[in-house]
Amino acid sequence: MNHLTPLFALLFQDGWLERARAAWEGVKHPDLSKFLVIAAILFIIGVAGVLTRRNLLVIFMSIELILNAANLNFIAFARYLQDTGRGDPIAGQIFTVFIIVVAAAEAAIGLGIVIALYRNRETIWVDEIDLMKW
Repeated sequence: MNHLTPLFALLFQDGWLERARAAWEGVKHPDLSKFLVIAAILFIIGVAGVLTRRNLLVIFMSIELILNAANLNFIAFARYLQDTGRGDPIAGQIFTVFIIVVAAAEAAIGLGIVIALYRNRETIWVDEIDLMKW
């Protein structure tokens, strides 16, 4: 119980209501750093999924997470540049549309490859796919 005393002292000191209001305003009107943190978390989850998983479908979903993190960064920086008045404000949206088109093509081709591999090898585990080996 002794370790909770500083926490309660921090919560109930003078000015806590103003800090709570400022935090709530930060939630209602997020700035660039919050978007970058969310995109970094998505990117880290995607890279971890690509490096650790052995199921081909999960690897493709992890690549989609990486691409979505890039999309979030493009949109966030486009909004930031629009607020500051520099750069082309629609460039981030254009890059995002191109990435979505590439992701859709990657999903279609990847699903075709997965179906072909499953028909030939009856597995989608990356460790057991040795089709290109001699």
